[in-house]
Amino acid sequence: MKIAITGATGFVGSKLVKKLSDRGEEMIIFVRDPEKAKRIFPPTAFPKLTIVRADVKVAGEWQQNISSCDAVVNLAGEPIAERWTAEHKQNIIDSRQLGTRNLVAAIQAAEIKPKVLVSASAVGYYGTSETAVFEENSPPGKDFLAEVCQTWETEALLVKTAGVRLAILRLGIVLGDGGALGKMLAPFKMFAGGPIGTGRQWFSWIHCDDLVNLIIAAIDRPEFDGTFNATSPQPVRMSEFCRTLGDVLNRPSWLPVPSFVLEVMLGDGAIVVLEGQQVLPQQTVLIGFKYEYDSLKTALKQIMSQL
Repeated sequence: MKIAITGATGFVGSKLVKKLSDRGEEMIIFVRDPEKAKRIFPPTAFPKLTIVRADVKVAGEWQQNISSCDAVVNLAGEPIAERWTAEHKQNIIDSRQLGTRNLVAAIQAAEIKPKVLVSASAVGYYGTSETAVFEENSPPGKDFLAEVCQTWETEALLVKTAGVRLAILRLGIVLGDGGALGKMLAPFKMFAGGPIGTGRQWFSWIHCDDLVNLIIAAIDRPEFDGTFNATSPQPVRMSEFCRTLGDVLNRPSWLPVPSFVLEVMLGDGAIVVLEGQQVLPQQTVLIGFKYEYDSLKTALKQIMSQL
């Protein structure tokens, strides 16, 4: 199988590339910094990987590489948990809207089209709530992140006009040796960990290994056609997440992090941590996907054992 991937050098993408390489798959990755990509994926260790310089927000020759690929995985997007200046908000939108638009255009123009596009979205699609429960058929929210996700998914949906199967994965907070969890570990290790903000906000999470397995299942299995929540079946509130992390680390988790601290650091971007949504992967479970880590404590223990 030949698979094209955007966002391949990121937290999730790099783990996906390594697992697909272990399966013996041929891959093409589109990156802005080929030298960085070569450091992450040394050619001797990844002989079936082709690195193509590309800014996917901009149409170009890179799009010709899509022809003859069997599958395309779209993970590209500017980080969201940053300070939202006007420029950064525009980059958040453009990296998803324009990147997906150009990828879909490449698929539509390909002489030999891929069978499937697996395109990331996020649980931010639903907006935030302390009381609601969201499943794949729930309506979208109305805040900035919800609008970004709707725009992102609208661009991806156009691939269906080319007769290509589409699996949209709405990602929750991905737990692994990096990402959001990496930023949260330091205060706990210094015996200063605790709930962020009120602690009542929902934390819809997924272990990185489960997410990688879900992406691969969406590539392999034709029944993955539509939208699927990429979250654990057992979301928790922030207070429970912090208690469990403290237990796993054998550290206290009683010292709250006030909301204003994150707001000073991240501005509007603090909404990613300070507000949340209870998201259930109804369609993901119904289709028969098996989680290795549906329990938060099991997931955190496995991650800590690797650090």
